[in-house]
Amino acid sequence: MFKRLLIYVAGSLLLLSASGCLVAESTYLKKVEEADGLSKELVGLQQAHKKLSLENALLKSKFNRLTEDAAVLTADKKQLEGILRAKSDTLSKNISELRQQMAELRVENEKLNEDIAELQKAKEEKVKEVSGTYEKLLANMKNEIAQGQVTISELKGKLTVNMEAAILFDSGKANVKPEGLDILNKMVETLKNVNGKAIRIEGHTDNVQIAGGLARTFPTNWDLSAERAINVTRFLQEQGVDPRNLSATAFAEFKPVADNSTREGRAKNRRIEITLVTKD
Repeated sequence: MFKRLLIYVAGSLLLLSASGCLVAESTYLKKVEEADGLSKELVGLQQAHKKLSLENALLKSKFNRLTEDAAVLTADKKQLEGILRAKSDTLSKNISELRQQMAELRVENEKLNEDIAELQKAKEEKVKEVSGTYEKLLANMKNEIAQGQVTISELKGKLTVNMEAAILFDSGKANVKPEGLDILNKMVETLKNVNGKAIRIEGHTDNVQIAGGLARTFPTNWDLSAERAINVTRFLQEQGVDPRNLSATAFAEFKPVADNSTREGRAKNRRIEITLVTKD
């Protein structure tokens, strides 16, 4: 009985021992699996850490570059602000100066406009005066004009009385003949009233050279044209025309108005011209 009991107890112990071994082995396997899982997780975490560390380094580098760029931009901004302030001050000064100059120019322009108006008025009065002189001369010398011996023209304020030498002088002479004096007398009263104009008496000849005994008196056409112009000028002065307005000029044959190859042309070139021009 006791022996049977011992056998039973021993069997029970063996069963308990076998059961414990089975439990321990199962726990070990679980731990091994857990360790493997943790190892894999650790490897994954290490790889993620390495990747994040690289990204962090890149971000820090980019941050540093941006910080440096921001510092440069800040410095540039300050410099530009200084330049803009300087330019703004300069522009303000220039604008002020230009406004002052514009104000001065307006005043000057107003004065110039007034001067122009006065000059225009004076010019119109001079034109009226010349036109009046022209009309008077036309009326006084209508017979000579009708015969073609005298022409009177007016152009741009310049009045010209053109007289053929034949009505004033005998051929080869420089003294004004009596008939010529009568013609000049028709002009005297009008010329006396000329103001602000120069009265120029011009002597002209044809291109035929002086020869024979006449050359002893007038060696060249210059001499003949000069003497004729002077004698007309002297007569006008003697009749009361202001000598300060008078002048005598000789052109000889060098300012023809017609063809010297014809008799008619040479007659037109032998002439006295009395011109009214603006004083110098």
